[in-house]
Amino acid sequence: MSRSPKVYAHRGASSDFTEHTRAAYEGAIHQMADGFECDVRLTKDSIPILWHDPTLDRIAETSGDIASLSYEQIRDKYPQVMLFSDYLDLGITFKKDLAIETKHPVPTGRKIETIIIDELKTKSAQIAEAGIEISFMSFSWFAIESLHRNQERNTVMLLDGLKGRFVAKHSSATTLGPSIEMIKERPEIIADAKENGKRLFVWTVDDANDVEFCAEKGIDVVITNKPAQARKVLGYS
Repeated sequence: MSRSPKVYAHRGASSDFTEHTRAAYEGAIHQMADGFECDVRLTKDSIPILWHDPTLDRIAETSGDIASLSYEQIRDKYPQVMLFSDYLDLGITFKKDLAIETKHPVPTGRKIETIIIDELKTKSAQIAEAGIEISFMSFSWFAIESLHRNQERNTVMLLDGLKGRFVAKHSSATTLGPSIEMIKERPEIIADAKENGKRLFVWTVDDANDVEFCAEKGIDVVITNKPAQARKVLGYS
């Protein structure tokens, strides 16, 4: 099978390690992922951390809203919490593409994008030297439109549900991010994207048959909890 999709580690190699921890991303490096994917939220004191849910409950097994707690309070409850700045440094050091999903809706609106862009600007020379691609991802149409107008990095409009086709058609994003279930049910999304010159980042591709499907359809990036398995299926290692 020809090398077509890149393999991005979803929240790190999170099938083997706790998601969004340094161990998960170091595991993804060991499993030779081409890139990392993460979710980013702001703490009460505007520190960007890697976190998917609005609360601590599922991962930290303790209560608390991310937006209502300071970084120090979160770290006290869950010492493994990872700063976005550490994620960025890891990607630069090991030359891994970075996909950054900003979560919405949140109390601070689109402040998260402004803070992340500012952090990226401070490392622009290192990013360029590493030769890595930085992609912004969101389910928020407004966030993606704002990012697309105001910066030059790849923008990924994440798609899910019934409105996905409409959003895909009207988004200015350079890349579309449908779920694997969506493109299997509605493969015309793939043809439409290619016709409009858009790339495709597909999530979350954990089944070996789905990895093969993505390769056959010319998908650009598969986002997976199992990067080692995806690379093996694709014949990369």
